Amino acid sequence: MRTERLQQEYGVLLRWSAFPLHPDTPTEGRELAELFAGREAMIRDMQARLLQVAASEGLALTERSRTYNSRRAQELGKWAEAQGHGNEFHQAVYRAYFVTGVNIALVDELVRIAAAIGLSADEARTVLEERSCAAAVDADWQRAMDLRITAVPTHLCGSRRLSGFAAYEDFVRLIGKIQ
Repeated sequence: MRTERLQQEYGVLLRWSAFPLHPDTPTEGRELAELFAGREAMIRDMQARLLQVAASEGLALTERSRTYNSRRAQELGKWAEAQGHGNEFHQAVYRAYFVTGVNIALVDELVRIAAAIGLSADEARTVLEERSCAAAVDADWQRAMDLRITAVPTHLCGSRRLSGFAAYEDFVRLIGKIQ
């Protein structure tokens, strides 16, 4: 993955920030065709581009027709980061959502994902039930609004930004290692 390569080659420190991508999606999820009604060609193009980028990076990705609300996953991600397992958790949620189509809005699914990477299932459930990381996600969402971020992924380095699925060289330019 490009960001992992940046970490290895340049010692870049990554910090995940939550973004409100379709926050009104209900817990049971929503069909992409419904979400993007009238823009079916855009869905096909987006899926094709995602599959192409994933393949070039060696990432597993399957076509999907449904999206799920990621708010709870973001909250549990903040907790996993505090436990020193943020990257592992984010990668596990990626695999669950983008590879196997898991509904990451469901508490039981998120608890299972957390336990699978060695985190306490009981603590994960408590974090989700008590919403103890909600304020951290709210702060990230507000920061995204303040910075006028409108797309994921968006990568920031100082005052520079890179949005979308960019080439590795673009990331190197972002961190100021090449012009």
